[in-house]
Amino acid sequence: MPNILRIQIVAKKVGMSVSSVRNRLNPKSKYYDPTFPKPFCLGLTGKGAVGWDEDEVDRWIESRKAKRDLAA
Repeated sequence: MPNILRIQIVAKKVGMSVSSVRNRLNPKSKYYDPTFPKPFCLGLTGKGAVGWDEDEVDRWIESRKAKRDLAA
């Protein structure tokens, strides 16, 4: 079973603030990143707490590192 991360941990893991993570997820933000991992609902109602799959976050980090290596 994958580890589920909450937004504070995702922010720390990717080296951003919580508000920066939210901006990456907001299509109306100039900082929107369609490649950023999407959260999923943890509750039964479809509202409330959300989490991220740690493997997806790790793959996103690796993809950013790969882009860096290609540019070098």
